[in-house]
Amino acid sequence: MRRLHACLSAAAAVGLAAAGTTAFVAGTASGATTTALSNRWYAAAPYLMPLDNDPPSASAIMDATGLKAFQLAFILAPNGGGCSPTWGGTASVSSDTAVKSVIDTIRAKGGDVSVSIGGYGGTKLGQACSDAAATAAAYQQVITKYGLHAIDFDLEEPEYENTAAIKNEIGAAKILQQNNPGLYVSVTTAGTADGTGWFGKQMLLEAKSQGFTPNNFSIMPFDGGFNGAASQTGALTKFNGILQSTFGWNEATAYAHEGFSGMNGRSDTGEYFTQADFQTVLDYATSHNMDRFTFWSLNRDRQCSPPDNGGRTSGTCSSVAQNSWDFAKYSVKFAGATPPTTPPSTSPTPTPTPPGTSCDSAWNSSAVYTQGDEVSYGGHNWKAKWWTQNETPGASQWGPWEDEGAC
Repeated sequence: MRRLHACLSAAAAVGLAAAGTTAFVAGTASGATTTALSNRWYAAAPYLMPLDNDPPSASAIMDATGLKAFQLAFILAPNGGGCSPTWGGTASVSSDTAVKSVIDTIRAKGGDVSVSIGGYGGTKLGQACSDAAATAAAYQQVITKYGLHAIDFDLEEPEYENTAAIKNEIGAAKILQQNNPGLYVSVTTAGTADGTGWFGKQMLLEAKSQGFTPNNFSIMPFDGGFNGAASQTGALTKFNGILQSTFGWNEATAYAHEGFSGMNGRSDTGEYFTQADFQTVLDYATSHNMDRFTFWSLNRDRQCSPPDNGGRTSGTCSSVAQNSWDFAKYSVKFAGATPPTTPPSTSPTPTPTPPGTSCDSAWNSSAVYTQGDEVSYGGHNWKAKWWTQNETPGASQWGPWEDEGAC
């Protein structure tokens, strides 16, 4: 879903979600130590690509919003093959200086980072490494190099369709959790209207079979036919039920292990999520004592030029009317801090409406469609990705239809 580069008692769990302080101190490659932030900050860290998508200044974001934690993305296997960690498949972690410089700057200002592994596309270490131990050893290099206190397993397309890879990733997460006491571990996966899809549920069952419980399992309720905050909170409620039934938790314990990972502005499939939507989901998350509230991404947390960006999704701006770092302030609020009040840097512009496009012929449940055929359904145009019949457009996130936007 990141296309632009994704066991405590109930009372104790909720208390940890609210307070979340850990004494874990990690050493960096140079032998220095950094003191961890509270878990609440790692739970609130928005995603930042430090090497791609016109990286914004982390220091400037911290000054403007009060944000302290960043979720750096993404760690992948090398594009040429092998079981060693890289940034984006190309920049080796072992020889990296560029990302370390970003981390050092953030820490010098009193902040910290989590590192996210996986994301949408690319070869994941769980696919490339021979087993869970080898996968964990690769990730341990990242933890040691940067002295990490937090790590995120972003398990999605296409890796989470690979049973062996998911077994390696979950096994590696459990090993890292055991070998790095106090390490904050989040697991992020695709969201659907029903909470999460079949592959997401299989991932949860794998975690249960291995006896692995992270700080949270987060879903990404976007790119799946969502329409504003109500559809997202509905998915979070359904996902809570899945966590309860899978792990035998009560509602409060499930919420204390549940997270939200949104997409600010225009999503890959043409959904729009505004500041008001983020506020509604934030209210839901805090009122239910959820463990995590984050979004993709800070690289996109600025207004496009021109403001509507031509109705396209961008990796470097949101395609909605906003001041820079508007969405980061919701993460700051989730962490329990108050963002500074600053006057708008630009005159507000109306939120863009998806460009007017004529609707294709209406979808027919009895018709046969092949790759490239276009139809309209539910006020959107859709393009067939492969042969299909009687499969409703938008009914399944990974179904045969690609959403081409409103018409």
